[in-house]
Amino acid sequence: MRDFVPHTSQPAHAPGNHPAIAEEKVGILLANLGTPDGYDYWSMRRYLGEFLSDQRVIDYPRWKWQPLLQLIILSKRPFTSGAAYKSIWDEERGESPLMTITRRQSAKIAKAMSERFGDRVMVDFCMRYGNPSTASRVDRMVENGCRKILFFPLYPQYAGATTATANDAFFRALMTQKWQPAARTVPAYCDSPAYIEALAQSVERAYGALDTRPDLLVVSYHGMPQRYLMQGDPYHCQCRKTTRLLMERLGWEPTQLTTTVQSVFGPEEWLRPYTVEEVARVARDEGKRNIAVIAPAFAADCIETLEEIREEIRESFEQAGGENFTYIPCLNDDDAHIEALSGVIAENLRGWVE
Repeated sequence: MRDFVPHTSQPAHAPGNHPAIAEEKVGILLANLGTPDGYDYWSMRRYLGEFLSDQRVIDYPRWKWQPLLQLIILSKRPFTSGAAYKSIWDEERGESPLMTITRRQSAKIAKAMSERFGDRVMVDFCMRYGNPSTASRVDRMVENGCRKILFFPLYPQYAGATTATANDAFFRALMTQKWQPAARTVPAYCDSPAYIEALAQSVERAYGALDTRPDLLVVSYHGMPQRYLMQGDPYHCQCRKTTRLLMERLGWEPTQLTTTVQSVFGPEEWLRPYTVEEVARVARDEGKRNIAVIAPAFAADCIETLEEIREEIRESFEQAGGENFTYIPCLNDDDAHIEALSGVIAENLRGWVE
């Protein structure tokens, strides 16, 4: 991401010692989950400590959860998580694929917004956990004259543990500003026709490149505790809606795909079926030897897709008798995805910039 150099001017009729004011712009701040700065123990501990201390993610009482987290989980998990990150780490760039992809998405969206709105908008990205932090990017936008900021959590389906906590960080960043910009947040886009179209095109491309058509498409979403659904979180319903719309766009029957959840953590009951168990079951009990897996809840490939799906979930399928496992990558910076995201942004900018 290039450095932004604000255009400043002296306000008319202002005294000579009045600070210069940056030319007014509209900021578009993209937000993703985050990534550690490295896969070493202390980088992983800092990242996991921030992530697992978020009460939107783990809502147990702090007096009960923090001793367990600090004394037990964070003494062991940085090693296992660090090994997983090491297996996907880009050593040349010194970063995780999520960082690389998010930067590319941001650059392409910045180009699309510039072509549409000229120099009236500024596009940047931040991470909810790790760097670049939400607060640092809000500071940067305000310094560059953004009197309005559209905050865009890159989660197609809303969840308290993803979209809401990203918004929380954005609102906290606004609290520190002397001159607060006007603010908007982008809602879930799980049923956006352009997003569904981009998903469908990715499936069609993947299937078209295979010699053997998969017996089943496993549509795997990040999981959440069952309790969250009962408390009113709409994530589960929005995931199901995305799957249904994808099925309808592809012109498939319900038997050709199934919805599952992954990344289960902790002792309580989560939404089901679990992806790692379901891929083994369909291979063992239904004789489905060829499957494909897609992860529509992730806007960019990350540890949950590149390591968990391609390694752990693949292994579960193959050990149960599966033969051909195809992972369909996230939409990442695919042109159809950038077009879909740009359309969502333009819709939410109405009234601010035309």
